[in-house]
Amino acid sequence: MKKLIIKSDPKVNEVFSNYPEDIRAKMDFLRGLIIETAHEMQFVNELTETLKWGEPSYITKHGSTLRIDWKKKTPDQYSMYFQCSSRLVKVFRTIFKERFQFEANRVIIFQSNQKIPVWELKACIKAALHYHKVKHLINLGI
Repeated sequence: MKKLIIKSDPKVNEVFSNYPEDIRAKMDFLRGLIIETAHEMQFVNELTETLKWGEPSYITKHGSTLRIDWKKKTPDQYSMYFQCSSRLVKVFRTIFKERFQFEANRVIIFQSNQKIPVWELKACIKAALHYHKVKHLINLGI
C-alpha cells in the first residue's frame, strides 16, 4: 500500500474530544472513512486535516474541502459538508437519492441511529478528494 502523509492540526483532536461520547464514535467513523478512502486513492499522497469554521476539515492537492460536524441544535444527527459552489452534492443526489438525506447543495445528513452505506459514502468522499481532476466528468467518476 502506498504511503499517505497526513498533516493534522492538533486542534482537530480537541474538537473530537468535545463531542458527546456516542457522537464522537460516529464522527471517528467518518474521519476513519475519509482517511481510509484517501489511502486507497492512487494519486492522493497527502491529506490535510484542519479546522474550518471550527469543524474538522479535510483537503487534498486536487480536492474540494470536505468537512464533518455535529451540532448541539440537532443532537440526533451529524453531517458531512461539501463546497456549495461545487457540483458534488448535485451529482450525489442524482446517483444516491435513495441512500442519503441531503440538504441544499452542500450537506449529507446522517441520523444518529442510521446505518451508513459505506461503499456509497466512500464514493462521495473519493469524488471530493479529487474533485478538480473529475469535475469535468458528468458523474464525477462515481
